[in-house]
This record gives sequence, C-alpha cells and structure tokens, in this order.
Amino acid sequence: MTILILLVTTTVSGVLAFAVGSPGPARWTTGVHGVSGLALLLLLPAKARIARRGLRRPGRSRKVIGWVFAALVAAAVGSGVLHAVWGWGPVVAGVLPMQIHVGAAVGVLLLLVAHLVVHRRRRLLRRTDVDRRRALLGSGLVAGSVLLGTVTPGRERRATGSHEIVDVAAMPVTQWLFDPVPRLPQAGVRTPAGDVDLAGLPQRTVRAVLDCTGGWYSEQEWRGVAVADLGLPRGASVEVVSATGYRRRFPAAEAGSLLLATHLAGRRLSAGHGAPVRLVAPGRRGFWWVKWVVSVEVVDEPWWWQPPFPLQ
Repeated sequence: MTILILLVTTTVSGVLAFAVGSPGPARWTTGVHGVSGLALLLLLPAKARIARRGLRRPGRSRKVIGWVFAALVAAAVGSGVLHAVWGWGPVVAGVLPMQIHVGAAVGVLLLLVAHLVVHRRRRLLRRTDVDRRRALLGSGLVAGSVLLGTVTPGRERRATGSHEIVDVAAMPVTQWLFDPVPRLPQAGVRTPAGDVDLAGLPQRTVRAVLDCTGGWYSEQEWRGVAVADLGLPRGASVEVVSATGYRRRFPAAEAGSLLLATHLAGRRLSAGHGAPVRLVAPGRRGFWWVKWVVSVEVVDEPWWWQPPFPLQ
C-alpha cells in the first residue's frame, strides 16, 4: 500500500510539475515529486525482498512482469536523479534524462493499472494499512527522503526543475511530439477581422522565461506584437493556432501579456524557433508557446475547456 500511495503521489505531482510554470506553485509540486520519488528509492530494498518471494511462485508471465516493473521503476527514479545531477543534456544517442524519466514513468503507470485490475480486492485500504506502526514507518520514510534530497548533489535549477541555458545560440530547437518544421513566408496572422501584418503594429519588447518540459529554461528578450493590439472582438478565450494544427487557448484577460514574437535576442526568429511568428506566454511552460502561428481566434468556450496537455 505504501508503494501504491507513493507511485500515485509521484505520478500526480509529476503531471502537475509539467503543467505549472510559476515559481511559487512549481516549487511545491516539484518538491512533492522529488520527495515521493526518493521515498520509492528508499523502499526498493524492502520491496526487493517481497518481490523475490513473489518470483518464486509458479508462472513465467508473473516473473517477466515483475522484473519489467522493477526495471521501469528503477529507470524512472534513476533518470530523475540523473537529470538533477547531470543536467538536461543527452545521455546516449541523443536521449535526454527527462525523456527516459517520463517514458519509464508512463510504463510504470500502465503496469500498475494492469496489476490493480488483475489483483483487485474488495477493499483497497485495509485496517492493517493504517495502524500506528505503519504510520511511524511512513513518517520516517518521508523524513528520510527529505534528508536524502538535501544531501544529494545536483546542479542549480529553477523551481520547475529545469536547468538554465544562458546563451541564446545554445537553446535547443524543439517542437511538440512529431511536428515538422514548416517554412512560412511572412510575419502575418489571420484574425476574425482579417489578415494582419504584424510589421505595421506597435512593437513591444519583453524579457520572459521559456521553460521547456524537456528539462531546460532560458530567459531571453523577445520582440513582437501584443495579442491585445490585434483589435480582437470580445470573447471568453483567445485561441492561438500553429501552421501544424497545434493550438492552445488562453483567457481573454491574458491578451495583454501574450506576445506574438518575431525576434529573439534582437534577431529574427529562425525556422526552428518558430519563424516567422511564435507566441510568448510568460509564466507558462514551453508547450504553451505556440510556434509558427498563423491565426488568432476568439472563442466562447472557457480557456480551461481543453486537454491540459495538447493531444495533436
């Protein structure tokens, strides 16, 4: 039961850590995520003894699933620690520690759900699971994981867990999943009122942090046109659409802080960084910063009425 609680806590906090971009809330989500992950690491010796007993039982599939589950848990926890110590850079064959971390965690979650379905019991929580002895052990486990987190070496990171990239030339060129890098002709967008040439509108410069869920962040200067200056009609939300079909929806009240950027650090955007127009959304994680923007739409649905993470 302790492992189940820790796995659920780690999974939920990990998802929230990807979604939260503000330093205050991010510090809590990444803190809980780190503590629960290290607690799993401390539980591995005890769980190994239980697992060995289970592996002695007949059934080849049980053994295979058990070993795969243990390997995925070790990979998820180990790659998380590696990200903290090594950094965001690739480990082997261009694979990032964060990619291993997320991939292994998804595998653990799928196997855990399958295990609960196959070995379900009438009551998930029994009286013996919450006795005084287990409560003390759980408290000691949390205290031990907090202590381990304070003494474990690691590079300085943002509250979200991302490592800083100072040089704009070193910023990775990333896109959501398998989106290609399109080549678009000019810095213009479609709006409900028609096509708009951004060069003819007032230009603004903002300094904002692009915090990628790949494990890195960079604070840079961006120049472009505020969404509020497009002269959009009133609506509940503003939806920004990419040439790839990728889209994100924002509260209409944020239109003044959203920037349709054409320049990065004083230079025109490159195709890999979203040229000719990309969205700058301060305080939000990188997947909100839509690249290759072709249109800005006004919708009546609330901004939160969308998948928390884009599915396309």
